[in-house]
Amino acid sequence: MNDLIFKTYAVTNEIELNKIAEECNIKKKYTWEEPLILQQDILERIIKEKSEENEKILVFSFGSIVFVNSTIEHTEIFMRYLKNIEPDIDIEHYNTFQDDYALHHVEGEEIEFTDSFVQIPNMELFYPELVSIVIAKSVALERIEKQLSKILDDLEIKIDNLEKGKLNIGNKELARTTSRIVRHEYNTIAYIMILDKPDITWINSDAAYFYEQMSEFFELNDRYEIIKSKTEILKSIIDGLGSISNSIRGLFVEWVIVLLIVAEVVLMLLDLLK
Repeated sequence: MNDLIFKTYAVTNEIELNKIAEECNIKKKYTWEEPLILQQDILERIIKEKSEENEKILVFSFGSIVFVNSTIEHTEIFMRYLKNIEPDIDIEHYNTFQDDYALHHVEGEEIEFTDSFVQIPNMELFYPELVSIVIAKSVALERIEKQLSKILDDLEIKIDNLEKGKLNIGNKELARTTSRIVRHEYNTIAYIMILDKPDITWINSDAAYFYEQMSEFFELNDRYEIIKSKTEILKSIIDGLGSISNSIRGLFVEWVIVLLIVAEVVLMLLDLLK
């Protein structure tokens, strides 16, 4: 097996793998923890021409797609194909979150990780799969990190308004912001499965060592912990904003009641003076 070139994109929060499998006449039910692998005859039916040497496409349920030894033409053909199955995917900007990586086979050398490639001493079958999984998770995390930054920016505006005494957040707006935070937490823990290891790592010690080393190099666990910590902070901020907003509305209601009582007393006095 020659050196492999990986191109990865994070295009959405979730991809229904079984819908793609059904379209491709693949007689298998996919669970959320395994990728759908398209290669050889199945891949050639999609791209309508002969595939490249060792070319394959791995589609992950958490919204990442890894193209191995694919040309840009094949990538764009597949993205248009996927758009027909998953209409929510924005194929005009599918490359917003992406990464390139390579797997180099150098006989007899030690495993070495760099920012652009990993060098391996022998080409075992598990290497391409594990590289695909790690970079798919990494790019998906990048997408979530960006979305989390947008939520933080929105909350910063609300905090600025609070400092100016202008906070007035409705329950619907609080609910929408809370749902965005919960969705990020769900996507990170349930879908990207940072803490879960591929099945091969439980039965092959070399695979387990490689996966742990590559995950550490891409800082998957550290980035996960940062996102988790930021999510908890966001929840605390939302709870605080909700309490303050409710207090402001409660105070407003109390003043309205006081004014109504005063108005009623004034009307009574006017009646007595007539």
